Amino acid sequence: MDECWLDVTKSAALYGDGEEIAETIRHTVREELGLTVSIGVSFNKVFAKLGSDIKKPDAVTVIGKENFREILWPLPVSDLLFCGPATARKLMHRGIYTIGALALAAPELLFDLLGKNGRTLSVFANGGDTSPVLHKDFCSPIQSIGHGITCVSDLTGNEEVWKVILHLSQDIGHRLRAHEMYARNVQLTVKDRDLFRRQYQAPLAIASQSPLEIAREAQRLFERRYEWHSHVRALTVRGTQLVPASQPAQPGLFEDQERHDKQKRLDDAVEEIRRRFGKRAIYPAVLSGDLKLPGISAHDLILPGSTFNR
Repeated sequence: MDECWLDVTKSAALYGDGEEIAETIRHTVREELGLTVSIGVSFNKVFAKLGSDIKKPDAVTVIGKENFREILWPLPVSDLLFCGPATARKLMHRGIYTIGALALAAPELLFDLLGKNGRTLSVFANGGDTSPVLHKDFCSPIQSIGHGITCVSDLTGNEEVWKVILHLSQDIGHRLRAHEMYARNVQLTVKDRDLFRRQYQAPLAIASQSPLEIAREAQRLFERRYEWHSHVRALTVRGTQLVPASQPAQPGLFEDQERHDKQKRLDDAVEEIRRRFGKRAIYPAVLSGDLKLPGISAHDLILPGSTFNR
């Protein structure tokens, strides 16, 4: 079964404490569905997750502020939430093998080793997670929208790269409109024929949902940063740092606002034609030739925050 978090703090008067509620859930699921569940009960989400993994397949583990060190600190550091294999290897290379060792390590050392994630893991190991359990109807805001594609053959020049970037940006603009968002930043990921990845990003002069403006900035990034040490195999363009379309934008002092407004009116007209007559009803002529693409392929990239349902 999938994992979930429940905040039962305000339910004690009706249903008993956390352990009683967990036992009720466990028995009910087993009797009504014939399934076993393991449940962790604790004072924060991270330790509740750890508790659910300690006893399987049918048990309740209670971890309190008075006993979490005895129960959790001897566990491998890799058991801690958000401590993946690569992070665990870095920690173990420094002699940090257990959650307890992580908890006692100097925060400055962890920051130097892992950046912000090091401080976060230190807080988790010491029981300091205070993030709330969000409501079950909470919808995480979209943080970025991007399209990526692997070409059927290598791209060997800037012109071929431009065609693919422009192709990808068409749907990015459409998705931004559908979600009524503007992108303030453009991110470009390039994978070469040796499957080595490089990622570049830059702010847009004016927050935009225009496919052409997004594509132009992505192409500028590519031409400025990519050194053509190898042919290009795959590209991903992404609009990030999204803001609501209704939010007022302050253009830069030297930006051509009139040109931006003219482009927006043109994009509005193109979008309306596509809405009425189909996605390919109007399209840049440069995209009518061989793009080295395996057909139409697009996907939304939606990055939720760290949220859990109650």
